[in-house]
Amino acid sequence: MTRAMDLDHSHPALGDLRAACRRRVPRFVWEYLDSATGDETVKHANREALDAVRLIPAVLRGPVAPDLATPLLGGHFAAPFGIAPVGMSGLVWPGAEAMLARAAAVAGIPYCFSTVATRLPEEIGPLAGAMGWFQLYPPKDAGIRRDLLARARAAGFGTLVLTVDVPGPSRRERQRRSGLTIPPRLTPAMLWQIACRPRWALGTLRAGAPRLRLMEGYAPQAAGRADSTAHVGYLLRAAPDWAYLAALRAEWQGPLVVKGVLEPADATRLKAEGVDGVWVSNHGGRQFDAALIALGADMAMLGRGFHVALGAFGAPGAAHLVHILRADMEAAMVQMGISLPAGARGRLVA
Repeated sequence: MTRAMDLDHSHPALGDLRAACRRRVPRFVWEYLDSATGDETVKHANREALDAVRLIPAVLRGPVAPDLATPLLGGHFAAPFGIAPVGMSGLVWPGAEAMLARAAAVAGIPYCFSTVATRLPEEIGPLAGAMGWFQLYPPKDAGIRRDLLARARAAGFGTLVLTVDVPGPSRRERQRRSGLTIPPRLTPAMLWQIACRPRWALGTLRAGAPRLRLMEGYAPQAAGRADSTAHVGYLLRAAPDWAYLAALRAEWQGPLVVKGVLEPADATRLKAEGVDGVWVSNHGGRQFDAALIALGADMAMLGRGFHVALGAFGAPGAAHLVHILRADMEAAMVQMGISLPAGARGRLVA
């Protein structure tokens, strides 16, 4: 029996991967990955809202051949889901960015590389190939912005994702209690947690300590932080306005997506301003513990889920999660008697 088949029997659901991840990573890493901000109201509300979705099955539809192929932003993807950007991805599992880029390229789904990843775009872009998107936390300095865009384009990233829902640091109380700073400053308690997770420890030793390599290159002098959950990326980051967006639109010759939009009026204006896609997101509850949620997107992007899969089984875990998502969607489509994901809109209980 192959490893993939073994996982399909031993870990057939994302919840199984979540439990395995928690056993394999140090506690402070788990707290970074799993936590939100405030009382985590929005994080729990996201789960409750998904659980409340009801779709109507269909009968006597004959054979159904589900087709998950999804056209989006001028490209074609093999499924209507992709890998969302996660800052300090390599903290969760050593080599995370490279593993996820390769997994996305093989699966034919988008991989969005974060500005505050632990690797450089030049390393990861070629691995993602045509599936690579570049997520931008907007720099205050226009020169840094243009240089980042040029590097992303040269590395092969074809779609730019501007994140607009992080005007400043969030508190992330669970992360504070864990003692984690970005980049990490090791304490005796954290060293003990690392010693109890030898696979993570050995992998990190080989990959090198997780750092914000891209941002550090633009601010080598910015070593201090006023806040334990802030980092060099915040020191360089702007709180963008509509003029900033216009400048960015003029500088990026390719699909532009704006991430973190929750107000319909903003979505309407973004379209008028030449934005190609709106990423409806409350940042997984990690920024504002009173934000809204949404339903009915053309493409769903998972951040925590794919990193949980990496923490559970490394690269095979990411591939296994793609399999879980595809198989689950195909089974649901057969039940609804639809051949395309868009058909689910007609089966939604209002």
